[in-house]
Amino acid sequence: MEQNNHIQELTLEEVMGDRFGRYSKYIIQERALPDVRDGLKPVQRRILFSMNNDGNTHDKSFRKSAKSVGNVMGNYHPHGDSSIYEAMVRMSQDWKLREVLVEMHGNNGSMDGDPPAAMRYTEARLSELSGMMLADIEKDTVDMVLNFDDTEKEPTVLPAKFPNLLVNGSTGISAGYATEIPTHNLAEVIDGTVYLIDHPNASLNKLMEFIPGPDFPTGGILQGKEEIKKAYETGKGKVILRSKTEIETLHGGKQQIVVTEIPYEVNKATLVKRIDEIRLAKKIEGIAEVRDETDRSGLRMVIELKKDINAQGILNYLFKNTDLQVNYSFNMVAIDHKRPQQVSLKHILASYIEHRRDVVLKRSQFELNKAQKRQHIVDGLMKALSILDKVIATIRASKDKKDAKNNLVIQHQFTQAQAEAIVNLQLYRLTNTDITELENEAKELAAYIAELQKILSDETELMKVIKNELRQVKKKFSTPRLTQIEEQIEEIKIETEVLVPSEEVMTAITKEGYIKRSSLRSFSASRPEELGMKETDEVVFCQQLNTLDHLLLVTNRGNMIYRPVFELPDLKWKDTGEHLSQTVLNFNSDEVVLSVFSYRELDAARNFVFMTKNGMIKQTRMDEFAPWRTYKSRGVTAMKFKDETDELINAFLVDTKEELDVFLATYKGMGLRYALNEVPIVGAKASGVKAINLKAEDEVVNGLLVYSNGDNPVIIVSQRGAIKRMLAQELSQLSRAKRGVMILRELKKNPHRIVYMGDGQNKTLLLANEKGQQAEIQSDHYPISDRMSNGSFALDEKQGGKVIEVKEQFDLQEDREE
Repeated sequence: MEQNNHIQELTLEEVMGDRFGRYSKYIIQERALPDVRDGLKPVQRRILFSMNNDGNTHDKSFRKSAKSVGNVMGNYHPHGDSSIYEAMVRMSQDWKLREVLVEMHGNNGSMDGDPPAAMRYTEARLSELSGMMLADIEKDTVDMVLNFDDTEKEPTVLPAKFPNLLVNGSTGISAGYATEIPTHNLAEVIDGTVYLIDHPNASLNKLMEFIPGPDFPTGGILQGKEEIKKAYETGKGKVILRSKTEIETLHGGKQQIVVTEIPYEVNKATLVKRIDEIRLAKKIEGIAEVRDETDRSGLRMVIELKKDINAQGILNYLFKNTDLQVNYSFNMVAIDHKRPQQVSLKHILASYIEHRRDVVLKRSQFELNKAQKRQHIVDGLMKALSILDKVIATIRASKDKKDAKNNLVIQHQFTQAQAEAIVNLQLYRLTNTDITELENEAKELAAYIAELQKILSDETELMKVIKNELRQVKKKFSTPRLTQIEEQIEEIKIETEVLVPSEEVMTAITKEGYIKRSSLRSFSASRPEELGMKETDEVVFCQQLNTLDHLLLVTNRGNMIYRPVFELPDLKWKDTGEHLSQTVLNFNSDEVVLSVFSYRELDAARNFVFMTKNGMIKQTRMDEFAPWRTYKSRGVTAMKFKDETDELINAFLVDTKEELDVFLATYKGMGLRYALNEVPIVGAKASGVKAINLKAEDEVVNGLLVYSNGDNPVIIVSQRGAIKRMLAQELSQLSRAKRGVMILRELKKNPHRIVYMGDGQNKTLLLANEKGQQAEIQSDHYPISDRMSNGSFALDEKQGGKVIEVKEQFDLQEDREE
């Protein structure tokens, strides 16, 4: 039982919570996030410190990378050698870091994502700028802690003579935090830091005069000053980074797009491959060839175009659909006072200044102690030389070195340290010249000590030192800006002409929802009536259009479906077509296409008119149906129904300048005509207003738009097989939502009921009754009757029963001849 005393019983939740919490803390503090002061992650700091300790600096020759990695792993970083080598390689890649910290001989990877050579092949040393990161580290400037096995000491932060976090940026993912800090221009960052030292309350706008934005090693064009400002203010923001391109003209009317700079962290080989895939898949017409012509003189990608192609249009398409342009998201998170924080530009600079202040103070204190010790010794040596004979006599009379030192302290009042220096003095130093040297040294030391004491006691002097050191770094290492900054984010508009070659095609859409386009060749090779279609189906729309045209399809369920003509499936004239339900998710099984409208451009001066079975009507502007984002998979509401049993019976697209009337006919033989301008223009999702006041169990059979002044013959078919033609204008113009007047004479026995009403000009109608008997009629063969006439019979009700279906015959032949 004794042995079990130290066993704790804990729940899994407690254990997991505790362990994961510790692990997260370690990852955040010791692995993935940079320190706000020197901008380094622990592995990077250890690499630089270790290489510096080993004398692997810029002024010495290169050394095998494996040796440096081994030293880092053995002394400071107890992790895999690959992670150390990868960190070391990244610090040597001039397309990842704005100013490299490690110089490497050999293959250190490429912008194409090629892996570097193994560490046994490459050689490395610290760059000269790294020296600035490590300068004064030996002067107790930073806190040192024991390494993992308590055998060595390592720094918690480097002295960093320049704000490395901003200059080289950082990227990393840890537990619950990620960071993305872009690279900046060294000279600009130093100017901004110096300004902030002089003006601690400087506004962000003022700082941005010095640091206008990131400066990526790969150049490129950065768009969106407002977005940069927001990111600098909050630590989060999104900007647009695009390639540097130009359009060159070749002989024979051809052009090519030349890319000389690509966005930061974009893999060039993948980008070239992606553009070539677009060419192969023919997503856009016009790209002849894509080549990577990068060589030692610099990056160069060439996109050669075919003859007479809109180069700017293709470039816009590539900006939108490839990594030729990317969104760069700022997420500036760094470790500040051992905690991860979202940091602003000013916060980073202020933290850096505070760090440098600390470093310079510690360094000055270290130098002061050293200078004071030396001053003490020099004073002792000068005093000794002034009483040289006595000193010599004292030493000669002493037994040994220890006794000599004690005697000097007792007889001549030297301190232990001075006595040590005197007994160690070499005889040649007793010449005349040495005393003047010592006097000069004493003078210099006194001045130096005064200077150091001033730095330690006077804040202004301290800041002056920091500024001077920053300016020296700038003078020696500054380079011109690479990334160009543009004020506004340019909106990319892709003209359809770029995506779609202009071509005349035949389009066909059926009532049941089969859509297709056919080449004129396929159409000409077949007879028009050979249009592929199910027997039960009928044509709603068949027209010759251009691939740059657009279609709006209205369904009986009140939905609007948008299709650009070029997106219709390209099939043979004899093929059935593709059913809408294959792409439109909300296309119901009982839904049918009612009307189809073609257009080249949306026109705000045109309105849709929608009429429903239950007697509702509305107008909606055409431009309310501009293509929506999810048009491929979803239709949008064109009219909302108050009752689920309701459905659209007709839709029109009219010019607002035309004076038109609405003409409605109901099942029970009521008719109503009134001005269209009585129907309000409402939004796409509205239900509309009452079109006609229906009797109980009555419904609208159809509605037409007719001239206010003029003649519009309409044709009416009753369930008894009677056909009647009359003028819509025979009804006096009333107002909306009235009950209307009779347009058939009411019979006491077996009264006529309207099953069809349509435009009575040049129509071929196919009537079918309950017994399947059919009759084809021409509307023009029927004379114009008066309002109370019941017309003449085309089918005998007694023989075949009621008329149950009236189909309008779509004359494909006529369309072809047009």
